[in-house]
Amino acid sequence: MDYLFEGVKEFSSQDFTHFRELFEKLGKKQSPHSLFIGCSDSRVVPHLITKTLPGELFIIRNIANVVPFYRASEEYLSTTSAVEYAVKMLNVENIIVCGHSNCGGCNALYMSEEELANTPHTKKWLELARPVREKIEKDPELMKDAVKREWVTEQLNIVEQMNHLLSYPYIRERYDKQEINILGWYYLIETGEIFNYDKDDKVFKKIE
Repeated sequence: MDYLFEGVKEFSSQDFTHFRELFEKLGKKQSPHSLFIGCSDSRVVPHLITKTLPGELFIIRNIANVVPFYRASEEYLSTTSAVEYAVKMLNVENIIVCGHSNCGGCNALYMSEEELANTPHTKKWLELARPVREKIEKDPELMKDAVKREWVTEQLNIVEQMNHLLSYPYIRERYDKQEINILGWYYLIETGEIFNYDKDDKVFKKIE
């Protein structure tokens, strides 16, 4: 636990001092240019991989970078409300759905009922990515290749969640008017490479 407190002390004495003027400005207002929807995985660090400063990204993180379909509800909707706030209140210009390699959430799509019995909320959440599993299961050869199945699942999930975003009326309207960009990124943890989804060619292309 002590290393967490030491980190806070180092931030206060070094990082904060270096960016003091920026933080003073951010203390009054935020104007992020992008909404970053990423996995909660500890290995994915949005500001690190985009080289952005505090105040540039509005970040949503959850298991498997999932975006629920739009719906009006009296429930407490965490991801949905954060998307709404970013688009309607902060007027972000871009929405990035960022998936990654070796995603435990995507892997859990193929777990048995018994394996998920102890994580009922995770199981329920991943129903939002079920169409991805159904697509993969239609390809017997792909189901036999665990490595290929893994990265294809992770990439198809990104595209699936990009499509979910368009079920939000206010996003669809801005997207059709070219007032907001929706990007899909695939991050390879072991190499540091990031691939952007090309909507025309329907493939992920390395950002170079």
